[in-house]
Amino acid sequence: MNAPAKIGPPMWLLAEVTYRCPLHCVFCYNPVDFAKHETELSTEDWLRVLREGRELGAVQCGFSGGEPLLRDDLEILIGEARQLGYYTNLITSGVGLTEQRLDAFKAAGLDHIQLSFQDSTKEVNDFLTHTRTFDLKQKVGEMIKARGWPMVMNVVIHRLNIDHIGRIIEMADALGAEYLELANAQYYSWALLNRDQLMPSREQLRRAEAITNEWKEKLAERMRILFVVPDYHEGKPKKCMNGWGNVFLTVTPDGTALPCHTARMLPGLSFPNVRDSSLREIWHESEGFNHYRGTGWMKQPCRDCDKKEEDLGGCRCQAYLLAGDADAADPVCPKSPHHEIVSSALENAENPVRQAQPLIFRDPKESRRLSRKAKTPVPSA
Repeated sequence: MNAPAKIGPPMWLLAEVTYRCPLHCVFCYNPVDFAKHETELSTEDWLRVLREGRELGAVQCGFSGGEPLLRDDLEILIGEARQLGYYTNLITSGVGLTEQRLDAFKAAGLDHIQLSFQDSTKEVNDFLTHTRTFDLKQKVGEMIKARGWPMVMNVVIHRLNIDHIGRIIEMADALGAEYLELANAQYYSWALLNRDQLMPSREQLRRAEAITNEWKEKLAERMRILFVVPDYHEGKPKKCMNGWGNVFLTVTPDGTALPCHTARMLPGLSFPNVRDSSLREIWHESEGFNHYRGTGWMKQPCRDCDKKEEDLGGCRCQAYLLAGDADAADPVCPKSPHHEIVSSALENAENPVRQAQPLIFRDPKESRRLSRKAKTPVPSA
């Protein structure tokens, strides 16, 4: 293990309370093999996790999934988190939100709701999710706003909606959004399976960023807009979750504790379960959380790189998915010996023929089929 001498507390506890979801998004970050992880923690287990997280020092708690609204005990969990002193956040598609449930969340002390949209048009929004949910999302946005919560909207951006970016911002403004995150797809899990179809061209990305900047200036007094550039295009690795085991602690539906929500895929690492260990033990002592802390684990070219403290070698899951080695330099880095994989993917994005392949939608049947494979298939360059 290569843990730094001093380990601070996690600041953010992400409670992935279920992998169940009514949507079938082609860019979902849930594991491709989510269907084989069907067991969910009980209400009592989650209440204990919340208490242990707060005792450990976590100050923010996000409830996500899948779709967290499919948990009947969500009001109980939110109420407990609020009483413990967390700042609470519900990350939802809005499917299943009713006036009555929103009132219950308000009474429980929920601090804010992040509502996801897939596009500004009903046709694309519903196509990308394989559902008819656009009109429902509009209604949910209005209900959230009417109850005094800040309107926080998230839209995953990719080739199929990036040319609508201006209309997406207009839609968010019409709903009274105070905060809009335009998060370009990161290519893990289901998004990796669909990478050729989802990767925008350089010109699409340049144009979208320019349009976003115009809207930022126009709406500066009433909306904060965050445009997250995909690291494939940015050409430099990002700190994995702001540092592996540094800020974020994720607990999955079955109780597995992870330093990031996709880390379960990494071979050779043991990630403990909250049924067997306390969060304090997991955070400070487990091999899974300590393995990539600091820089002692690095090999070349990261070991001697003058940027290693800045990016901490980039994303371990991306290194594994693209290079087949979780200890490798993140291939988005130009110094990586595997950088050609990323360069080829970017070149493919300039070729419209590559986007003609059918999309693979998130679906339990598809998940079971893919889980029979040794690992997530990596699209050819």
